[in-house]
Amino acid sequence: MKKILLPALLCLGVCVNAQQAKKIRQKAILIDTHNDALSNQLITGADLAKQQTVGNFDLVRAKQGGLDVQVFSIWCDETNGAGKAYAMANREIDSLYALAKRNPDKMVLVHTAAGLQKGLEQQKFVAMIGVEGGHMIEDRLDYIDSLAKRGMKYLTLTWNNSTAWATSARDETHHKAELPHIGLTDFGKQIVHHLNDLGVMVDISHVGEQTFYDVLATTRKPVIASHSCAYALNPNQRNLKDNQLKALAKNGGVVFVNFYSGFVDSTYSRKAGAFMRTHSAELDSLVNVFHDRDLASIRLSQLHQQEASQIRPPLSMLIKHIDYMVKLIGVDHVGIGSDFDGSESFPLELDDVRDYPKVTAELLKLNYTEKDIDKILGGNFIRVLKANEQK
Repeated sequence: MKKILLPALLCLGVCVNAQQAKKIRQKAILIDTHNDALSNQLITGADLAKQQTVGNFDLVRAKQGGLDVQVFSIWCDETNGAGKAYAMANREIDSLYALAKRNPDKMVLVHTAAGLQKGLEQQKFVAMIGVEGGHMIEDRLDYIDSLAKRGMKYLTLTWNNSTAWATSARDETHHKAELPHIGLTDFGKQIVHHLNDLGVMVDISHVGEQTFYDVLATTRKPVIASHSCAYALNPNQRNLKDNQLKALAKNGGVVFVNFYSGFVDSTYSRKAGAFMRTHSAELDSLVNVFHDRDLASIRLSQLHQQEASQIRPPLSMLIKHIDYMVKLIGVDHVGIGSDFDGSESFPLELDDVRDYPKVTAELLKLNYTEKDIDKILGGNFIRVLKANEQK
């Protein structure tokens, strides 16, 4: 009797949890602050309104996963320097405008918290814009003005590369002795104040530790980390240390948890390196096809899905990052910033935007309340967005 009863009880518990997770998802507003589909789309030409067989995002799968709002990352790497980066940013924004124009019944591109709310009331998928990498403004305040007019809601002050006015986490960690300055320059502080005045959120994901603290000493508004994890669980240069997380919370800001396996799992980079070396010739061929190493790495992992899956961390490891930060700085300061379409690997069970409900289900297992989950899924983003829009 016991052998029959135990599996039945376990099944009942799973079913109840799944039903509760579905109920919460239907009521909550799900907002993801970071997705790189647009930079990939310029290369592949994919129509993101139709279901794709590759990549992590399209409008069809977004609806299936209950994704209400996506802040799309506008990104290019440091090889796009002066005279190129700003133009690339506008090309990606143009592609998002075109997607919205082709699909007015499905989605709307908005510039404000009020626009976000209106789009949700119209039961449309809501798109917003974040620019990832200060090099894309090419050291010009008027370019910030132009991007803000087009809908930029956050600016990530650096990508992996430093700018003339802010140093990155990569450079502060690996090239500190070579840098002409550390942290924000006076012009960098002027940029922070200008973003504050425009109601554009300052994003400190990717910035170096000195830049991080210079930003918090300069800003008049709450800041965000649009896609970062906890350094205490994985000492990666891109993750935030406990003191940084506490300072972010004191500022009223929010850290949006990144799903990338390399930021979640401290053992992933070593295993991924071995995987890439095993398939190095094929990777080089894909780079020649896509002219983009990141996209080539994504495609390589898709071509060798079973092998690549063996080095992915479990979903529970991502949940530990969320839970750790909630316990450290409070549930008002944690959200979701997946980095979907920007990385070659995510935890097991998180294959694309259809899988967000699994995060909700795992949080329920940890006895998170519906109110807490609402904040993590989207409420905290709306709060910090409104705080930045206030004059």
